[in-house]
Amino acid sequence: MIPESWRGGEIAVIGMGRSGRAAARFLEAQGLSVYLSDAADSDELREVAQGLTNDRLTVDIGHHDLKRIANACAVITSPGVPPSAPPLRAARDAGAEILAELDLAAMFLGDTRLIVVTGTNGKTTTTALLAHILAASGGRELAAGNIGLPLIEVAGQPPFPAWLAVEASSFQLHDAPHLDPTIGVVTNLSPDHLDRYASVAEYYADKRNLFRNASADSVWVLNADDPAVLELAAGVAGRHLHWSLAGDADAYYDRTSSDLMLHGRRLLPRSDLSLLGDHNVANALAAALAADAANVEADAIRAGVSSFIPLPNRLEPVREIAGVLWINDSKATNVSSAIVALQAMTRPFVLIAGGRPKGDDFSQLNESMQSCRSVVAYGEAASAIVDAVQSVARAAAVTDFEDAVELAAGEARSGDVVLLSPACASFDQFDNYERRGQTFRQLVEAM
Repeated sequence: MIPESWRGGEIAVIGMGRSGRAAARFLEAQGLSVYLSDAADSDELREVAQGLTNDRLTVDIGHHDLKRIANACAVITSPGVPPSAPPLRAARDAGAEILAELDLAAMFLGDTRLIVVTGTNGKTTTTALLAHILAASGGRELAAGNIGLPLIEVAGQPPFPAWLAVEASSFQLHDAPHLDPTIGVVTNLSPDHLDRYASVAEYYADKRNLFRNASADSVWVLNADDPAVLELAAGVAGRHLHWSLAGDADAYYDRTSSDLMLHGRRLLPRSDLSLLGDHNVANALAAALAADAANVEADAIRAGVSSFIPLPNRLEPVREIAGVLWINDSKATNVSSAIVALQAMTRPFVLIAGGRPKGDDFSQLNESMQSCRSVVAYGEAASAIVDAVQSVARAAAVTDFEDAVELAAGEARSGDVVLLSPACASFDQFDNYERRGQTFRQLVEAM
């Protein structure tokens, strides 16, 4: 399984997050020499490095040895490392083979068939829902990739499942020449990561790498309501299946009867789906259609969809206090995700938004603000958000996240929703969006 060219030298792994550590341990267990590095430096990383280091595994923190990386037999990159990062540029300039951790894992998963989900928004919920449906059909509930569990951890723990739901980011797809999904899903496309990509076209080009190994046997599950998705998949080999909220398709939402339909038959009523918003109806249709393509019986699909509960940080109801429902949508790290959340609101709402901007145009929120009582903006993006939305809603700016939650509580009335849907990255005040959501949850629970 290990390429012979890798055995004569050293494999470099970039990034010491969970994926990087797992990849380094996996390669070391295969008898290979490994160099693991991370530009960050902290007491926690030093402790991790001490626990990983051995005769075959060298760890550098606080810098990358670019010469050593350039001389590596292969370079494995973690999901959060952009293609433009200096160690990857050094590897590319030297002609070294660069593989995403996801791609490395795919090489070792034997006969496991992968359902790979990508897109701008909705991919985590769709992947988790797919895994839940597969479990309802008698399999093991296992979702891997960008959803949290590195695929390489699955590859290191046989026996492998027959089917596996995998979330793939654009960064992972950039360096995944061996990834060959049996079924691929594209949820939707909109501008994102423009702080890391030079253009939208460049971002979409990485998404198109999902189809890199397409064949006549491939199955592609696509959003019929999104022209950008259809354009991305145009001319790709394989069977194309579509879902829609707007009209007839292989899977669609019948607004007259409020039923989710699969191949023209009623799958289940909308009332059986515990997820908020039309976008989650779309996610459910995508997951159901992909599961059907994997030969899962309709009864198991129905059971899986109806028993699935909201994921943390994704339109997650926290609690209701004095008639005000508090909803945590911390995963909305871009404007398009926040718009989806705003459109899901059926009650007047107070919006908490802010954090570190990603280059999006906040005025795009305005068309979905008809029911917004007020906006509380915080962090680095606070003034830009207020400037963009104050023509359609009352808006105020604060510095700290806790102050934003406190101000929102004072703005809300009985019957309202307070919605945390930041439209920004978390990195000005939090390590990640999960920590931001956890803090929101703790503040609300303490009220």
